[in-house]
Amino acid sequence: MNVLVLNCGSSSVKFQIIQTDLEAIKNDQDKMLAKGYLERIGSQAIITLQAIGQPPLRTAEPIRDHKAALNYIIRWINDPNTKIEGIKDLSDIHAIGHRIVHGAERFKKSILIDDEVIDQIEECIPLAPLHNPANLKGVYAARDVFPGVPQVAVFDTAFHSTMPEENYLYAIPYQLYRRFKIRRYGFHGTSHRYIAYRYRKIKGIEREQVNIITLHLGNGCSACAIKNGFSLDTSMGMTPLEGLVMGTRSGDIDPAIIEFLIHNEGTSIEEVFNVLNKRSGLLGISGLTNDMRDLLAEEQEHNDRRASLAINIFCNRIKKYIGAYLAELNGADAICFTGGIGENSPEVRRRCLSNLDFFGIKLDDELNEKAVGIKEMKISAPDSRIEVYVIATNEELLIARDTLRVILNVPRIW
Repeated sequence: MNVLVLNCGSSSVKFQIIQTDLEAIKNDQDKMLAKGYLERIGSQAIITLQAIGQPPLRTAEPIRDHKAALNYIIRWINDPNTKIEGIKDLSDIHAIGHRIVHGAERFKKSILIDDEVIDQIEECIPLAPLHNPANLKGVYAARDVFPGVPQVAVFDTAFHSTMPEENYLYAIPYQLYRRFKIRRYGFHGTSHRYIAYRYRKIKGIEREQVNIITLHLGNGCSACAIKNGFSLDTSMGMTPLEGLVMGTRSGDIDPAIIEFLIHNEGTSIEEVFNVLNKRSGLLGISGLTNDMRDLLAEEQEHNDRRASLAINIFCNRIKKYIGAYLAELNGADAICFTGGIGENSPEVRRRCLSNLDFFGIKLDDELNEKAVGIKEMKISAPDSRIEVYVIATNEELLIARDTLRVILNVPRIW
């Protein structure tokens, strides 16, 4: 089955075409056939498209909306010069898998999309006003462009639906949870689930034996405590603003800061949340950039104090969550780094795990330095009590696999 995986943001569309079936899943032989990214939709869009084995196409063209973006992708797929393996025309796209950020308490697993499911995803919009509307734009566009092709919703929040009440409830009046479903949901669930799956495959163990901490570190960051293969706790909350320091998000703060800023800055609550979501984190502390690579370069080449401060605050917050989750799990077998920063920054990994001798965590410095741009690698020393891995995430692959299983009505093993 050839699955078109769509990840639609407010002004972007990421996609992959993945060839998979049950035998391919069993043997880890799924094939990515093509991929692409269209950003700045609504204006002069920046477009990158690639059929695997062919040089990438990079261009800039005006793209009006998500439907226009999908039509652009379709024209590219149909172009005889594109030459995607196994794809002659649109009839060779057998299913579409969509990343949906928020499924609230309603969606605890991936599901075939119909009118009722769309209505229920729309009902989740108040919980994710920046994400679900964008995700739904992709669903609406795909239904128009691919009539009759089955579509599946895969939810970021679903993996965390196993968290116990004591971990997902806030200490606010309980009736607020009952009335408005104010609680912690967690995000990046597809990524954390994939890393837990790969760790199990690497170790050759059963799901119930997976007791690890996963760290998804990119422009958005989250940690997850996984016990017996299930999400026990995670750092993001009702929205992706809670938890770790991120590229432009503050992560955990004293909530009284919001009222303080409104009164003392004379600003609106909308502006305060704009600051917390888009002007804080690495960018806010450094005053330079939200790109960790640039901050590390500034620190090394120019000894920039605020760049160094931003990096240290970022790593220190991660270290606090590692300690908390080790306590909550009563120990862990491994810590797994993933995401753009987690997979590619030996220095960040080193700082996150420094001075954790009490837990017996020891990096192999040489292996840590080598683990850049690799699929998966153990980077802890032989005598480390807790193993440390770098595992490249692949959310698109998991979405394609879930799409296949939902359509075939095959129970998901992982």
